[in-house]
Amino acid sequence: MRRIGLQLASVLVLLALWAFVAAMRWVDPLYLPGPGAVWDAFVRANSCYPITEGAARKICGESNYYLWEHLVVSLQRIGVGVGLGALAGVVVGYLMGSSRLLMLLVNPYLNFLRALPPLGYIGLLVVWVGIGESSKYWLLFLAAFPPVVIATIQGVASVREDQLLAASSLGAGLRERVMTVILPSSLPYVVQGIRLATGFAWTTVVAAELNNGIPGIGGLAFQSGVQLQTALTIACILVIGLVAVALDQVIVWIGRALVPWQGKEV
Repeated sequence: MRRIGLQLASVLVLLALWAFVAAMRWVDPLYLPGPGAVWDAFVRANSCYPITEGAARKICGESNYYLWEHLVVSLQRIGVGVGLGALAGVVVGYLMGSSRLLMLLVNPYLNFLRALPPLGYIGLLVVWVGIGESSKYWLLFLAAFPPVVIATIQGVASVREDQLLAASSLGAGLRERVMTVILPSSLPYVVQGIRLATGFAWTTVVAAELNNGIPGIGGLAFQSGVQLQTALTIACILVIGLVAVALDQVIVWIGRALVPWQGKEV
């Protein structure tokens, strides 16, 4: 409770300082609107309002979508991209971790892909697959794939030789050694890799939605920034950050459920 209280107090102090600076107009509201303006932008992006005062026709949300709808679309893209990246990354990681020849052949390409920033190949993806959903899925896939592969390789390398020998001496075949020794020992690393991949892919969502990203929370943040709607941009940034923290905690909880033996001697 003390830790939570200190964290809450820190947030309140930051909000108070922000509100004070905005109220004193030490920074132009175009660049730094106050917390109230950001909250109003958030509420406006999740509600309907008339085009003009007294008009019957209403506008709902931003760019014809509520903010939560933008968020749901981005989460769907993250789910597809990271899901495929994790699936392919685990398979490739186990193969590379089990074969020195495959490791020697594939590792340079993996390091090259890992070193490339997402914005480095987004233009090429648009040329190859267009500006639709496919380019976004591919970008998020490529962002999530390398961390999962590397974590899986580390997990396979962490398997103790004496455990494999003990399983073999008890008559375990290859399938039994994989299921009872290699998989349980490497699973904590795989979960950690998926956690890193999800975080990295979420930070890439704005880049993925630069082109035809509406609906999408990253696309909305970019569009509102271009249109100098600073309050809405900050609201989108706060939503992106809070959702990132929530996603990370969900993966941590899932990891604890899947690998309750993590940190314990097997």
